[in-house]
Amino acid sequence: MTAISRLVTSVEVDDQAAGTVSVSARLEAELADGTRVLLLDDRGWGSSQRWAATSAADVRETARVVVGPDEPSGGRSQEDTEAGHWGSLQRIARQQGVVVDAATLRRLPHDVVLSREVLARLGGEPGGGGVTTGPGRCR
Repeated sequence: MTAISRLVTSVEVDDQAAGTVSVSARLEAELADGTRVLLLDDRGWGSSQRWAATSAADVRETARVVVGPDEPSGGRSQEDTEAGHWGSLQRIARQQGVVVDAATLRRLPHDVVLSREVLARLGGEPGGGGVTTGPGRCR
C-alpha cells in the first residue's frame, strides 16, 4: 500500500438547526495516491458561542485539539498520553492495511479542511476550504 502523505481533519456542521457552533471532526490519513483511510470519526464539539462570534482559525485550532492527543489524565504523563494516541492511530491504520509507525504519524503534516457549510456559517470567510498545515497537533 502507498505511504501516508498527510493527516486531514475534515470539519462539518453537526446540528443543522442550531445557531450555535456544533461540528463533527473526522481524521483521515491521506495516502500518496490521494486516497484516504479513516482513523477517527467519533470527534466533534459544541459550544454556546454563535457562529458569527467565532472564526475559521478558531474552528481549525479546536479541530486539531479535538482529534488529539488528549490532555493527560489518571496520573499519566503528557509523553505517555501522546504515545498512546499515536500508537492507537498506528494500529487503526494497520488494521486497514496501511503500515506506518507512530513516530512517522506524529511528524506528518496535519491539514484541517472546513466544509462549505462551516465556511458559510462563519460568514463565508475566504480560504476555499480553510486548509492549514502543521505537524501533529498545534498547541
